[in-house]
Parts: sequence; structure tokens; C-alpha cells
Amino acid sequence: MRCRIRKADLFASLVVFLVALPLCLGVAIASGVPAELGLITGIVGGLVAGALPGSSLQVSGPAAGLTVLVYEAVDTYGVQALGVLVFGAGLVQLGLGALRLGRWFRAVSAAVVQGMLAGIGLLLVAGQAYALGDAAAPTSGPGKIAGLVWLPGQADPGALSVAGATIAVLLLWPRWRRGARVVPAPLVAVAVVSAVTGVLGLDVRRVEVRGLVDAVRVPEAADFGRLTEVGVIGTVVAFALIASAESLFSAAAVDRLHRGRRTDYDRELMAQGAGNAVCGVLGALPMTAVIVRSAANVQAGARTKAARVLHGVWLLLFTVVLPGVLGLIPVAALAALLVHAGCRLVPVREARVLWREHRGEVAVLAVTAGAIVLGNLLEGVLVGLTLAVAKTAWDISHVHVETEDRGEAGIVVRVLGHATFLRLPKLLDALEALPHDREVRLELGGLRHVDHACAAALEGWAAARGHELVATSRSTT
Repeated sequence: MRCRIRKADLFASLVVFLVALPLCLGVAIASGVPAELGLITGIVGGLVAGALPGSSLQVSGPAAGLTVLVYEAVDTYGVQALGVLVFGAGLVQLGLGALRLGRWFRAVSAAVVQGMLAGIGLLLVAGQAYALGDAAAPTSGPGKIAGLVWLPGQADPGALSVAGATIAVLLLWPRWRRGARVVPAPLVAVAVVSAVTGVLGLDVRRVEVRGLVDAVRVPEAADFGRLTEVGVIGTVVAFALIASAESLFSAAAVDRLHRGRRTDYDRELMAQGAGNAVCGVLGALPMTAVIVRSAANVQAGARTKAARVLHGVWLLLFTVVLPGVLGLIPVAALAALLVHAGCRLVPVREARVLWREHRGEVAVLAVTAGAIVLGNLLEGVLVGLTLAVAKTAWDISHVHVETEDRGEAGIVVRVLGHATFLRLPKLLDALEALPHDREVRLELGGLRHVDHACAAALEGWAAARGHELVATSRSTT
């Protein structure tokens, strides 16, 4: 049995390695840092986060979901500050895990998460569309969207043909299910396009190779002093929260793919924190658990955490033994890979289901995505969370007014449900519509909750009319 498990994990680790290799490179280049830093994060994700307890089968590494935030941070503070930002985020994650707050990330609205992914996907597609044609991209999110109008005139035809061929392979290769199970489409697409451009001698921009050791930049003491800056602290918190949310949402999805041990969310959060702390010391990209690699791991038959650890070993060996191969890869091919990934981040199918059943959730999703595109990732998520809380408050604050005319005994008015300030206008309209020449008995025993604003308004109305206020709600604030 042990032999079969080892073989299953060995095969799965090779499959994950083949999926992770081009994605590590693409995420690094899209983030505006040397390609090797993406590989370092993938290696640490396997060897450090992969070896720690938490989730047995999900795989960590650089993720497209953090690309936009990392690019903005590098553009603002410089690549030399990246290590400190990632190290600080790792410490925050370790603290959250130690306080056993990992499970609370599951309380975030699904619409906000989907809106976050949609916003990231749209920005990723907009940003990488320029790299498809080896053209320079604007720095701002709205600028990237608007600049797409003039992109065709700036793009290089050779680079566009490389990108088109890459996307074609990404779409067609999975149709051969037997081959796709052995060799993943991203690797096939990048390998085929790299070989063809090399044979034809096409003059397109390729990945710049500096070497693994040269790419490492250990932060200096002066760099850590920047952790006192307000902007830097905000970026660190954004890194930590978004990376944690993406990792734990991925864990929940991976748990649905297999029947093995379930994820310990607090331990997994600490594993991610430890991995990011190590990445920070090496000056590399932040890591998260990635659903694409994790799903490939499960589908390839992985049984234990050995598979995800071994995938880090293969990344390390490849980078050390065959670094020159990286210089053969066209940047347009990696951009096409990320455009494909960005399109998959936009939850079109989920939005259709929500539209049929919960249209308010679609509004939360759309506003979150729009705020990310027009502003930045952290602001967009905060806007989405605020809207989701407001929507929930509105949904649960239903109040119903019943009236019973008892003739000479007067009118009995019963208020039922949840009386909050959001429904106060409706409640007062119903009460003020009652006849002034009749005795009114106002009963509040059916209220499950009444906030201070409604309680004060009801008492004021009763005092002004000289009517009787009977019973109290079961819960008041």
C-alpha cells in the first residue's frame, strides 16, 4: 500500500510541477519583478508551507489573485521593499492563526469573494493584453481599460501571433483528455510556442534570466524601518488579509474534491504565514494556496502532503539545473497564459445562478468588481464588504404591522419582526395612518429585535397620541 501511495504522490507532484512552472513565471512578470522571484515563491510554497500541517493536498505558490496588488506595491515602494511587505504579511498571518481566527474567513460573503476575483480577473486581462503585443501598459486600472482602444495600433504582430497560438493550444489541448491528464495545457502551450518561435527566429521579447541566487534580495535593517509608514502598514495588512482569504477559500474548495482529512483552517493559516515570512526574507513574491494547482494535485491522485512538497523540489531542481531554458520563453506566451487565467477568474456562470435566485448578491459582486477596477484591490474589497453588510441588515430588518379593529374597545396594533432604523419610515407611516379619534393599543411582544432609534420613535409616537404601549421586544439594543 505504501509503495502505491508513494507512486501516486510522485506522479501527482510531477503534474503539479508542470502546471506551476509557467504560472510562477507569468505571475512574476505580470507583477513587475524578475521571473525567478515567482519560482522562489513556488519552491517555498512546496518545501515550507507544503511540509507544515493544515491542508494535506492544496498547493501554494504565487497567485494571479495578488498580481494587481503586488504590481501596485512594487510601483509605489520599489522592488527592494517587496521582501519587507511580504515578511510583514507573513507575521500578520501567523498572528491570525495563533489567535485561531482562520475559521472566521469563511464568514465573508461569497458575492464579495466572487466580486474580488472578477475585479482581479478584469485588471489582469487588461494589464496582460498589452503584454500580448509587447506594448507598454498604463499604470492605473482605469487607464489600462481605456487604453485598450488604442492597443491594436501599438501591438507587435509577431508577439500577437505568439499569444494567439498560445491561447489556441490552451483551449484545444484539454479536449484530448488522456493527454491533458498527463501533461497540463499551460506547459504544452508555452513549450510548443517557445520551440516554434526559436526555430523561426521570431524577434519577440523573451523572459530575462538573472539566475536564482542573483534574484534573491534579503531585506536590510533600513528596509524594515519602512514598516512604520502608514501606507506600508496598509499594504502589509492588504497582503495578509487577501492572501489568507484566497488560501482558506481554496482550502474549502479542495476539501470538496476529495474524501481525505479536512483542512485545519488555523494551522493552514499559520503554514501560509510561515511560507510568506520565508518568502519575505528572500525578497520573493507573496504566496497563497492556489485552486488550479491544488485541483491538479487532487485529480492526479495525490494521497499525502508528499506530493506538494515534491513539487517544490522539482521547481528547485529545474531552476538550478536548467535556468537557460527560461530565456527561451516569449513574454507574450506567458501573458496569454495569464489572460486565460484572468478570464476564468470572472465568475460568469456563478453570476447567472445568483441572478436567478439572489439578485442583490449580483449587485454586491458587480460593485466590488467595479470598485477594484476603478480604485484598488483593498478599497474594492472594503466597499464590497460594506455593501454586503448593509444588504444583510436590510434583508433581516423586516417589520410587519397588523391592525385589529375591536369596535368600541379601540384598535389593537401589533408590530412583528425586526424593527431597525432601516425600516423606521415604513413603521411610522403605518402608525401615523391610524385614525386619531380612536383608542389605539400598541403591542410590541412580536418584535424579535428593536434598535434604539425605533424604540425611541415608538415611545414618542405613543406619548404624542396618548396611547398605550404594551409589552417589550425580546431583544433590544
